[in-house]
Amino acid sequence: MDSNEREPSEQPVPEAVTPGAPVGTEAGPPAVAPPPRAPGIAGLSTPYRVVVALALGVVAVAACGHLVAVFLHVAPSNTLSKRHASTIDAWVYPEFEQNWKLFAPNPLQQNIAVQVRAQVRTPGGELTTDGWRDLSAEDGAAIRHSLLPSHTRQNELRRAWDFFTGSHDENNKPNGDRGALSEEYLRRIAMDRLEPREREGDRIVRIQLRSATTAVAAPKWSDEQSDTRTYYRELPWWTV
Repeated sequence: MDSNEREPSEQPVPEAVTPGAPVGTEAGPPAVAPPPRAPGIAGLSTPYRVVVALALGVVAVAACGHLVAVFLHVAPSNTLSKRHASTIDAWVYPEFEQNWKLFAPNPLQQNIAVQVRAQVRTPGGELTTDGWRDLSAEDGAAIRHSLLPSHTRQNELRRAWDFFTGSHDENNKPNGDRGALSEEYLRRIAMDRLEPREREGDRIVRIQLRSATTAVAAPKWSDEQSDTRTYYRELPWWTV
């Protein structure tokens, strides 16, 4: 026999020892780890999940009720806030008292239309007075159903009238230096709207403006009473 050859060993091959197992003991089957617990509420048992769901529902309802009460407290006076004023005040005061308002200033509850009429001299020399022309209604018709409404049509006339009333007293007398400027601004807007009349051959001699104010009617389901009659404020004739 060659000296480099080795006879097969008759000793048994030792079995692999499981790490961590005591030496001299036989390794058993590997231990199975319990399934991981689901995170959050899903990991709770059914009774606990019911309790948590009820608690979250109570918190959500309370939060919504609080937001509604605070909203009605800071919103402009309306039918709903008047009807439940005692309940709202009992909840808000004193812990949740608010010193701010949702709208500043409060939104208008009136429809104000600006109208104009002109006194014209015809080509034959006759002096006539036109009927009232509703400029606000014309602006409204120009922007209604328009995808790109004109900013001028929406605000120019309305802001001009607000400028005038804010710089004049109830007798239409200016209460400061801005009074004459507001009159000139309003007159130029009116003349721009009446320009086609002059192109027809008539010459405008004087113009007069007025506002027609009508309160917005209360909804049908409300017992609130409101005066929906139209009130007019006429300005004096202006020579142009």
